Amino acid sequence: MTTFPPRECGIATFTKDLTKAIDKKYSPKIKSKILAMNRGGISIYNYPKNVIFQIDDTNIQEYIDTAKEINKIDAIKLVNIQHEFGIFGGEYGSYLISFLEILNKPTMVTFHSVLPNPNDILKKVVQAIAKKVACIIVMTGKGVEILKRDYGITTDIVVVPHGIPSVTFDKNLKEKSKIGFEDKTILSSFGLISSGKGYEYVIEALPEVVKNFPNVLYLILGQTHPVVRKQEGEKYRIFLEEKVKELGLQNNVKLYNKYLTLSGIIKYLKASDIYISSSINPNQITSGTLVYAMGCGRPVISTPILHAKDIINEERGLLTEFNNSKSFTDAIIKILSDPNLKECMGKNAYAYTRKMTWPNVAIAYLRQFNKHLNVFEKYEVKLPRIKFKHLMKLTDNFGIIQFAQTNKPDKDSGYTLDDNARAMIACCMYQDVYKDDSKIKLINIYLNFIKHVQQPDVKLYNFVDYSRKVDLTHWSEDAHGRALWALGYLASIESIPKKLRDEAEQIFERSINAIKDIRSPRAVAFEILGLYFYNLAKPSNKNVAKIKKLADYLISSYNQSSSDEWQWFEEYLTYSNSKLPEALLYAYLATNGKKYLNVGEKTLKFLMSITLEKERYAPIGHDGWYFKKGKRAHFDQQPVDVSSMVQTLILAHDITKKDEYKKNAINTFKWFMGNNVLNRMVYNELTGGCHDGIGESAINLNQGAESTVSYLIARLSLHGYHDLK
Repeated sequence: MTTFPPRECGIATFTKDLTKAIDKKYSPKIKSKILAMNRGGISIYNYPKNVIFQIDDTNIQEYIDTAKEINKIDAIKLVNIQHEFGIFGGEYGSYLISFLEILNKPTMVTFHSVLPNPNDILKKVVQAIAKKVACIIVMTGKGVEILKRDYGITTDIVVVPHGIPSVTFDKNLKEKSKIGFEDKTILSSFGLISSGKGYEYVIEALPEVVKNFPNVLYLILGQTHPVVRKQEGEKYRIFLEEKVKELGLQNNVKLYNKYLTLSGIIKYLKASDIYISSSINPNQITSGTLVYAMGCGRPVISTPILHAKDIINEERGLLTEFNNSKSFTDAIIKILSDPNLKECMGKNAYAYTRKMTWPNVAIAYLRQFNKHLNVFEKYEVKLPRIKFKHLMKLTDNFGIIQFAQTNKPDKDSGYTLDDNARAMIACCMYQDVYKDDSKIKLINIYLNFIKHVQQPDVKLYNFVDYSRKVDLTHWSEDAHGRALWALGYLASIESIPKKLRDEAEQIFERSINAIKDIRSPRAVAFEILGLYFYNLAKPSNKNVAKIKKLADYLISSYNQSSSDEWQWFEEYLTYSNSKLPEALLYAYLATNGKKYLNVGEKTLKFLMSITLEKERYAPIGHDGWYFKKGKRAHFDQQPVDVSSMVQTLILAHDITKKDEYKKNAINTFKWFMGNNVLNRMVYNELTGGCHDGIGESAINLNQGAESTVSYLIARLSLHGYHDLK
């Protein structure tokens, strides 16, 4: 229940973005429909089909009648009101109370404005609304504080931040060039224009700024608010234009009189050096423009409105004084005089706002729906479309680069056998599932990398610097074993060109001889996987005998370390733990040895008991692991562990047909989609990359090779599952 486009209103835009995010993530089980608020019975809009009701905000009878109609529709499970006082009729929007008194559906309200120190009438209206809803959502901690302190609200109040679009973190030169201002230092403000914006104080601050930085250009983007335009025309815009002329700033200030699309907003924000929020309303508790700018990775200068005081500190921007041009002058000059400060502020603003992206806000809303209303106890998350975009960005003609700075390849990090083997597995899985030759070129690159790192001693070495020099000082058993898995898997896929399969077989035959004395359980597990798939391509008793010998080694390790309380192969749990039981499951498939299946299931169930918490997967943290008789580490959770568990559980389900494995594979994959300890998306739907893990309070924003490929392997393992139920 809200305003909705094509009505030009910030709440309308917010609601469109929110409902789109929820529908994208949870459709087809959840579909958002709109009750649109119209102004004064004179506004007629060509609404989209999802607007199924409309109310004239001045007609109280329509509130009552519409509530009755909603009550009759069983398919409507809850009503979420996006509230702003100006969009509902009556004093302080009191007509909404009549709607709520009739409505018998579970209801939540999102307050976009929370006014401190209310008069008696305002206080009673807000209290009446609060009594009729199950939960109140506000966008800042200040909102919670004011509602409890000034209104005495006892209804549950939660903070869900204002949503922002998902964008990549980019330097602004490219975007400046697109809009023809590559030689300018750009300051910007955007939004529907009204006298409360305080733009005149920024303009008055510029003469001194221009003395120091003559190429400064201040862009004021947006048309006059429709209500303001109707009441007073373009009075404020004309006032600003005259002030620009008066101060001789015609070359330094541009007013763009147009309603910006989302893509237009992002384009101008990314082109900006600093974003300026100059509102003169100290009680403004929500500013979408402010968080949009921070979400684009731009440092911000803002007056101390309530929202700004909550989210801006000296690491992300600067606060000025109300109605004080000199404070704007000082803040602008301070940031522009220190390029390192400007860059750091932008990066910090970007990192801080990752929790605000629309997919994460959609997750937060659904959590509240479930917490208070229990209407979506079982819901589906749509499987994302498979994207190799970021993997290809990390890959050059030699191999996949190891690390990334946010989403940009970090060439100085070089290449690893680990990552190139994983990448080859992902591309081979795609080829096997879709019979699509588009990844053959990538498979060839990764196979050539593996050939490059093999030395005369037939060992496959792990690290190669960007100049293509192989580091021969350290050989990793695990990396060598993982490469054998990749080579054996490639050899087993008939739809891959025979030339590549033959090459993979030849490297596999040479490499298998290097690991006679391997003792790492994970390296042994990877070798079993490689031999299993290689045996599909080249069946022989010799291969099966090797699998049996290696599997018996894992069984021996299990017998030495396990007890009734500790059903495991080692005295600790570290990384890619599930690959050990998975290897025994493959050994069972190759040999039909029941002991491999029994121990494989025992150890998998032990691992599940530790890492699956109330249908939410929490892998062993890399900041301490889990030692027998110790405490498990919970943080620095890594995508590689989640991916391994998905693969193992899918295999266990395929072998045993037990539903618990399928269910837990899906719950584990949901870790990538936000069902994790931070309730944040780890997979980046925009780039196709995957963030590098979960810390105690934040996501690692880098999207390196291991994380990205681990996600792809997990996603491809769920081929055939259209939705996550």
